[in-house]
Parts: sequence; structure tokens; C-alpha cells
Amino acid sequence: MSTTTVHQYFTADHRRLDDLMRTFQSEKRRDFSKAKDAFREFLFGLRRHIVWEEDILFPSFEKRSGIGPGGPTDVMRAEHRLIGDALDELHEKVRRADPECDAEVGKLTELLSVHNRKEENVLYPMFDEAVDAEERTRLFQEMEKIPRERYARCCV
Repeated sequence: MSTTTVHQYFTADHRRLDDLMRTFQSEKRRDFSKAKDAFREFLFGLRRHIVWEEDILFPSFEKRSGIGPGGPTDVMRAEHRLIGDALDELHEKVRRADPECDAEVGKLTELLSVHNRKEENVLYPMFDEAVDAEERTRLFQEMEKIPRERYARCCV
């Protein structure tokens, strides 16, 4: 059984993604190839993170908590759509090897910052209260089974 909480696991993934975005930002005008590699890893990681939440975590939370439509997971799903749109805008700039993407980076990082705070301060702690270690282990195992093709699509 997993002793790692949902909060710990997903917060660590947020930090990993933040580090990749910082690498992209710091390298985009110096070494675009290195920046592009960091962006690709960020893109795949963020998409995977969202798939994990929407396909595995949120349905389990809704079932166990009894909180359904109009609850916090609906808010997170709506924010995921906004994040996805901003990610697509930045992806297009990277695809064109355009380092002039500060506006797109700013928009995406602001959306992620607000979103991640809500998850880390509200949703993940609620989830950890709703599930036991056995359920967490099952969820983490299900997350690992998600096929790479679900999130690893890129044209850069």
C-alpha cells in the first residue's frame, strides 16, 4: 500500500513541471533546441497530469465523497480546458521555433499557478481525507497504466 499521499504525489509533479517550464524560459533565447526538449517534456507531463486527474483521481473522489456536479472537480475540469488552450497557443510558438513567446508563457504560468494552488490547498487534502492507503495504491497503479499515446502527442 502506498504511504505517499495524493497531495504529496501531485504536488511533487507540479514542482517537476514548474522546473521544466523554468528551463524552457531560461533557454528559449540561448539554446532553442534545449528549450524545445524541456518544453516537450513539460507538454507531455502536463497532459499526463491532467489525464491522471480527470480519468482516475476525480471520478474516485466524486464516488467516495458524494460530491458531484458543481463541485470542485467540475471547477478543475473547466480550468483544465483553459490551461489546455493556453498550452496549445504556446505549443504553436514552440513548433515555429519562435522564442518570442513571453505572453503565452505568462498566460499559461498564471493559469497554472492559480489552478495548482486550489488543488494543493483544497482538492488534494480533501481527496486524502476521502481515501485510504489501499485506494491510493490502486489509483497510482491505474495512473501508470494510462497509455503514453493519450498524452504524448507533439509536433516539435
